[in-house]
Amino acid sequence: MTKHHDASKQKDPVIVVLQLTGGNDYINTVIPHNNSHYYNHRPTVRISESDILTIGKETGFHPALKEISEMYSEGNVAVIHGVGYENSPRSHFRSMDIWHTCEPDTLGTEGWLGKAVKELDPNSDNVVTAVSIGPSLFRALVAPSVPVATVEDLNNYGLLTDISPEEKRSRVLDRYKRMYAPMVGTGPIMDFLGKTGIDAIAGADILNVAPTIYQSNVEYADSSIANKLRSISQIHLANLGTRVFYCDIGSFDTHSDQLSTHENLLSSVSIAIQNFFDDLKHHDEGDNVVVFLFSEFGRRVLDNGGGTDHGAAGVCLAIGPSVNGGEYGEYPSLDNDKLDQGDLVPSLDFRGVYSTLLEDWLKVDPVPIVGGHFERPSFITQT
Repeated sequence: MTKHHDASKQKDPVIVVLQLTGGNDYINTVIPHNNSHYYNHRPTVRISESDILTIGKETGFHPALKEISEMYSEGNVAVIHGVGYENSPRSHFRSMDIWHTCEPDTLGTEGWLGKAVKELDPNSDNVVTAVSIGPSLFRALVAPSVPVATVEDLNNYGLLTDISPEEKRSRVLDRYKRMYAPMVGTGPIMDFLGKTGIDAIAGADILNVAPTIYQSNVEYADSSIANKLRSISQIHLANLGTRVFYCDIGSFDTHSDQLSTHENLLSSVSIAIQNFFDDLKHHDEGDNVVVFLFSEFGRRVLDNGGGTDHGAAGVCLAIGPSVNGGEYGEYPSLDNDKLDQGDLVPSLDFRGVYSTLLEDWLKVDPVPIVGGHFERPSFITQT
């Protein structure tokens, strides 16, 4: 993967968010291998220094991230340290809700990417501006009047796909369209139901095209995350105007059996991302794509003998030809007196990371979306 910034000027920027669900262990993902506290705090759940893939004098990647490490060497990976927010509740549900809505002090109702999509496509002219890959819609994409296509299996995606022949299916779909249309304009609830129904039909018909025209010499790994990224590649290569993709992998909730579980998860992510960018590069369609990885929190500094418990600060990665590779932010201190209830203290607010993605990449004003001004690491290459 090499940098070709001139080509990306002609293309709208696209973001792929890959959520590491369950609380990824920051300390064993980007390892402070030159810090004695790491080995003291991790007597069992630690990576041998000889196996660590060196980033710099102080840090290195988990050995399962070989492909991402190679991309880092090419200048295409940003490692963003110490990301989080004050007073982490260390709850999966609440923490993920905060990351999705940018509302750490109240219960938010709108997702940060849903708000971004509203700016990118204010009139909802394209019902597939945002695509969520998985069985349900991610809260980060939820916002009023913002259609989002939610796809579990792209190869079988659509409405009434089991009806044949096609002429009969078309008649049934037309009946649904006539059923939904009169709802619009008869009140807010009926407006929502009618518009949702019409958008679902339109989105299904549009995305059905993607697998039929997709051709590639790249063989993806046999994993759930590779399948999801392959679906994203198919949609992106179909030039349907999708600007925001969202998918996840988990569970990173490694209270026990962490060494093998974490290794398998990280390896799946690393290989799938390499497959994805190899595919895009093969089609000369990767210059305008950034993949962003995050988790709802990191994990406890001290291991519990077989795993690690819920923590606070975490690490984010941004990957792509338009990423200004390197390390950003400060790795939180592992000194005992600098920990908060045994956890790393965040050194960078996650809303500042979002602000970089919104302003420098998607070219939308981040302030009303994230709720203020925050320190912004400059990991997007300016062209």
